[in-house]
Amino acid sequence: MSDESDEKTTTYTVPPVTRAIKVLRHVGAGHGCTNTSQTSKALGINRTTLIRLLNTLADERMIEWVDDAKGYTLGVGLLGLAADALSHRDILRAARPRLADLARRTHLSAHLGVLDGRDVVYLLREVPEARLVSNVREGTRLPAHATTMGRMLLAHLSEAELFALYAGAKMPEYSSATATSPEELHQQLRADRIRGIVWSDENFEPMIGSCACPLYDHSGRVAGSINLSGSNSDFTTGTEQAAQIEAEIRATARDISEALGWKAPQPA
Repeated sequence: MSDESDEKTTTYTVPPVTRAIKVLRHVGAGHGCTNTSQTSKALGINRTTLIRLLNTLADERMIEWVDDAKGYTLGVGLLGLAADALSHRDILRAARPRLADLARRTHLSAHLGVLDGRDVVYLLREVPEARLVSNVREGTRLPAHATTMGRMLLAHLSEAELFALYAGAKMPEYSSATATSPEELHQQLRADRIRGIVWSDENFEPMIGSCACPLYDHSGRVAGSINLSGSNSDFTTGTEQAAQIEAEIRATARDISEALGWKAPQPA
């Protein structure tokens, strides 16, 4: 066999790096690694090696210690790297100034999120100069089935994709509006997609309301979603205030989508 063939079939992986990434993903999933013996067994990493990895990652600011109860969380060093990578994505460049204008005009918190499995991941957050603002940060992951942006994103999956995604999955209930089975969620999402907007009146957090619209790219694919959130009294459907909020978020979603190359379908 030639050297070229050998080169193509050789796996160039570095086990210590693989283990470090495994630890980062474990911490990112909300596991604080407070008990290194349990974490060692869960990850299949020698305890001494695990302790060295944790210390190294902390020294490099990839993770940081919160307290004895919570343990480690992802650090500013890693979040900075992620922010640098994300800043080059077209959707963020297009959305950032428009979301800032939306938050300023409505005096509500504005966010952008994308779907990652059964989670919606927040990539952007713009808040107004107001007392009640969102405490959600970039990088936050929330259950898609229970949140406005998550539902808006799930609504554009095919029926087969949706049922495969939630097959055997736990679907915690956050309010009476939360779908707790794939069948119930499917019915909910069909209505969401037809409306093109999802409303929440304390559906996920007490006293918090929100609404979300989809973002489309040049191919017509849903590339993300934006939402507005604030006091639930602002999101009472059927009111003049809610109608104004809907007009503002729909216009901004359309503006961002057009900046991504999307063209609205022409009426027949």
